[in-house]
Amino acid sequence: MKLTFWGVRGSIPSPGASTCRWGGNTSCISVEHEDLPPLIFDCGTGARALGEALIRLPGRKLNLFFSHFHIDHVIGFPFFLPIFTPGYEIGVTMPGFSEDDAREKIARYLNGVFHPVRLRELPANLNFSHIRPGMTVHRGEYEVVTLRLNHPGGSIGYRVNVGGKSVAYVTDTAPFAKFGEGITFDEEATVRERNVISFLSGCDIVVYDTMYDKEEYIKKMTWGHSYPEYAHKLCGKAAVKHLVLFHHNPSSDDDTLDAREAYWSSAEAPTVSLAREGVTMNLEG
Repeated sequence: MKLTFWGVRGSIPSPGASTCRWGGNTSCISVEHEDLPPLIFDCGTGARALGEALIRLPGRKLNLFFSHFHIDHVIGFPFFLPIFTPGYEIGVTMPGFSEDDAREKIARYLNGVFHPVRLRELPANLNFSHIRPGMTVHRGEYEVVTLRLNHPGGSIGYRVNVGGKSVAYVTDTAPFAKFGEGITFDEEATVRERNVISFLSGCDIVVYDTMYDKEEYIKKMTWGHSYPEYAHKLCGKAAVKHLVLFHHNPSSDDDTLDAREAYWSSAEAPTVSLAREGVTMNLEG
């Protein structure tokens, strides 16, 4: 099983000389296991490079999951080459109440106005499914479990179980307790924190939204994002093996992220690293 980061930024792409080491593309990761079709989570601007890599491979199947519809997570979809490739079979799973609702939401972006191509004109074979928090779905041998997150407009967290390994993708979300309460402040976990701990329990890798540092979070508590201390405490309670800090602030340059990496590299369990665009993490079966 392997996990690859194609886009690691939040809110808006931030390309340039000051972000070239960590990457400036927005959220997109892939999960692969043996010869199974890959799972893709979110389609930020990182999806463009992913699509170019995929069409060079012999496989013509994949499954794409969206966490929510904020533009930084969907803006790469109209530039994702597999959707323009005849014969490609793409399962598209989106938050929604029905298959038609899921299709209609993404069709807003490919409607001839915001993008010149309309959804119905795409040559690939797209099969739409809806998903709601709390549902568990299967895509071949992959088991995909979902969780309601804490974000304006809603967001879904995903956990993938396959081959005895597990990866969770948890973005975009604020903490599940008021500041000053819950596990970060050595108090009893709130009900929602207990649900998240159960969801993450024993994960090999958790990719978690830590857009802000603690001081920034205090100023932006209602913006729907978290900070490293909270993610680390939560994953520690869940006996997670490896926490990956993700959804980097577009204002955080490479030097800022270097400093964050240096600070967290010595953290006690779980191990902590930062998501870096282009990096693949391998999980031995």
